[in-house]
Amino acid sequence: METKIVKAYGDPVKDAPVMAEAGKIIKAGGLVAIPTETVYGLAGDALNPDSARKIYEAKGRASDNPLIVHIADIGDMSYITEGIPDMAYKLAEKFWPGPLTMILKKSDKVPLRTTGGLDTVAVRFPVNDIAREFIKASGGYIAAPSANVSGRPSCTSAKHCIEDLSGRIEMIIDGGEVGIGLESTIVDLTQDVPCLLRPGYISSRMLRDVLGDMDTDAAVYEQVSDDVRPKAPGMKYRHYAPKGELTIVRGPKDEVITEIRRRIAEHEARGEKCAVISSHENARQYDPDKVRDIGSISDEEEIGRRLFSILRDMDSMEIEYIYSESFDTPRLGEAIMNRLMKAAGHKVIEV
Repeated sequence: METKIVKAYGDPVKDAPVMAEAGKIIKAGGLVAIPTETVYGLAGDALNPDSARKIYEAKGRASDNPLIVHIADIGDMSYITEGIPDMAYKLAEKFWPGPLTMILKKSDKVPLRTTGGLDTVAVRFPVNDIAREFIKASGGYIAAPSANVSGRPSCTSAKHCIEDLSGRIEMIIDGGEVGIGLESTIVDLTQDVPCLLRPGYISSRMLRDVLGDMDTDAAVYEQVSDDVRPKAPGMKYRHYAPKGELTIVRGPKDEVITEIRRRIAEHEARGEKCAVISSHENARQYDPDKVRDIGSISDEEEIGRRLFSILRDMDSMEIEYIYSESFDTPRLGEAIMNRLMKAAGHKVIEV
């Protein structure tokens, strides 16, 4: 299959021909990679079970890993869900359109292939103009997990999508670099007490300001056993991982730097390729040929935006061993460390 690469600019008039062509592909059962404000998504018709099958195949994704349904009108939520609780409308009023996904009871309009066999559906209303125009042109209901090969770091640019999906899907819409770089926050609203399933740009504190009481699923912090059925993307399977072995080193700053430098020296002595992911403040403490500066610890949005791109760079440099500092920043630290921990397979050295 030849994958067509097209540019979009977030201008409804200028982008109209692209959206019309992309919409036809979706309605015919094909797949298109699109930009959102979080990461690039691999889009198919959410109401077509065959489209869901194609998404799973293109990504190499386990079929019990549910897909997020994207809408471009808040009124469309009632078509694909049922028994919507008041707290869903409160969250929608506060955070939609935006990087928040809500788990709700699905209606019979949504095929089980889209939801990974569950009677619930994940719903999101993105703020990105290109994504919203695409959704409208494609029929209003788009299943769109991250547009990467399953297990690899998510795509924050069209270049990443091309690396992973060229030849597997019909079209990639290049909308430039994404703004956030971390997938949406996911909250489950199908139980008495809402439950955070995946942290993101919308923090748990922001959610509690609206919801009050809220639980946090163990999968946010811990590795989930193989017999657990995931209720949302990113909960069970290894995600975001570079090809090299990634280890997080956590503790007092000076001790972290000393430990990473010691381990790097050991790898170098064995002729192994290694690298460090460091904050801007600490980057000069490492060999400049080995360090990747992820950004200032005072600019957590930059750290979140650059994380997946840096992990992908490690692959292009064929790095065998990667050591990362911990980035427990005030607002986005929960989301950043959730992704980093999963990328490392929860391999952490405490010093």
